[in-house]
Amino acid sequence: MKKHIVFDTPLGLMELCEQDGCITEINFLDDAKKVSDNEPTPLLTEAKRQMLLYLEGKLTDFDLPLAFMEGTPFQKRVWEALKTIPYGETRSYSEIAKMIGNEKACRAVGGANNKNPLAVIVPCHRVIGANGSLVGYGGGLAKKRHLLDLEKKVLQGVKS
Repeated sequence: MKKHIVFDTPLGLMELCEQDGCITEINFLDDAKKVSDNEPTPLLTEAKRQMLLYLEGKLTDFDLPLAFMEGTPFQKRVWEALKTIPYGETRSYSEIAKMIGNEKACRAVGGANNKNPLAVIVPCHRVIGANGSLVGYGGGLAKKRHLLDLEKKVLQGVKS
């Protein structure tokens, strides 16, 4: 059975979903779309705690069981590749396409990125255009910029 919680973050309302002992979805919600919470499970409570710490710049690696409940084999390969992008770094769509062994699949990588069910934890925000520009993000470019700036700021603080 799918359970979820909704909570406020610096990026607006966020929904975390759990199914079969894994986090399966992370969604940014409009205020108008707020849904009622289930009773939080220990996993959802921990996922919320980690997400808020990440958004405060106090966590760089999530330690949660994740599952892709939907998606094509191609999308899942892209999502697995996204998980290898280090905190504070970016990759281009073409670099991701090469990582999965299909260097001509840049547009398809973009489409898979857009369907990523585990935004932030599976860091699709770290994928940028080949020229370094911010392009596309399901949560909106302002959220993407916020996440990238947060990671850069945290890394600069670590290196200082």
